[in-house]
Amino acid sequence: MPIVPPGGRVLVTGANGYIAAWIVRTLLEKGYRVRGTVRTEDKGLGLLKIFERFGKSFEIVVVPDITKDGAFDDAVEDVDAIAHTASPVNFSTEDPQDLIRPAVQGTGSILRSASQAGSKVQRIVFTSSTAAVLEADPNPRTFTEENWNDLSVAQVERDGKDNLPITKYRASKTLAERAAWKFVEDNEAVIKWDLVVMNPPFVFGPITHDVPTPSALGLSAGQFYNIVVNHSSEGGKTPEELRSTGNCWVDVRDLAEAQVLALQKDSVANERVIISAGPVVWQEWLDVANSLAPTYLPSHPNLPKGFPITSSDPKIVHQIQYDTSKADRLLGIKYRTKEDLIKDTFVDYEARGW
Repeated sequence: MPIVPPGGRVLVTGANGYIAAWIVRTLLEKGYRVRGTVRTEDKGLGLLKIFERFGKSFEIVVVPDITKDGAFDDAVEDVDAIAHTASPVNFSTEDPQDLIRPAVQGTGSILRSASQAGSKVQRIVFTSSTAAVLEADPNPRTFTEENWNDLSVAQVERDGKDNLPITKYRASKTLAERAAWKFVEDNEAVIKWDLVVMNPPFVFGPITHDVPTPSALGLSAGQFYNIVVNHSSEGGKTPEELRSTGNCWVDVRDLAEAQVLALQKDSVANERVIISAGPVVWQEWLDVANSLAPTYLPSHPNLPKGFPITSSDPKIVHQIQYDTSKADRLLGIKYRTKEDLIKDTFVDYEARGW
């Protein structure tokens, strides 16, 4: 029997975000009732229009400031589970606390609200990131759920504003996830719910929420568009950069499916789970995209080609890899291929007139 079966009500925080909107859609398609939090009424009205075909199964609630204690008290009323995705992603801020404070305080706020008297919450699925797992290393390395990115935290504590934006972001994700696990440890005797943490790497794929132009895309989806479709971004990269720069990836729809599975399976309770389809460098995306174009993106017949990988080239070395055996064992995820992702993403771009 699923922990939270279809028909249950799930609260999705930050519901108008790229990942969260897919979680909302996937839950609704699988028969759940969904309540989404947004910061403004306008954002909520936009979501209601997108998901209007689901009628009263989808509702929104405005939470203007997730960092305030009690911010989610009303939102968690009569919900069976929570998918917590709301967290800042900002690579232009100077002060790392502009990322760390809302990430940590927002996490604490939702967990305290879920723990209040009378709460029906049985499970919380918290979207963290492999940013909280990996550490910068000049040598190729495979990471597991046992790894923590304490290096970025130490760098931010030491150098503050002088750190790279990616270091500040990684520190915020690490500290927010640490805060979630500490809350569970400190309140184990009184909380009635269990925690599942999802750690995805770069998340790509089609979009299901309202994005008016490519420039309004979020960080990972925007980077994908700029490098794979937009000529102005690819041109300055050397063959070495295109063939060595990358990370691991997952299709946003597979991550959303994993969230639903995490609501249902008892075996994943209080587990940290890396969700990754595998390693990739940017040139691999360019090569796949060009093999499929222009059929799926006729408006862009001449995509950036970069420096195609040939059979005579040295083998690509992936600097970062993840052991996903836990996800395979506990959730049984079936990942989409790069070809599937690009086909569907290009169809989405074409429909949007991009």
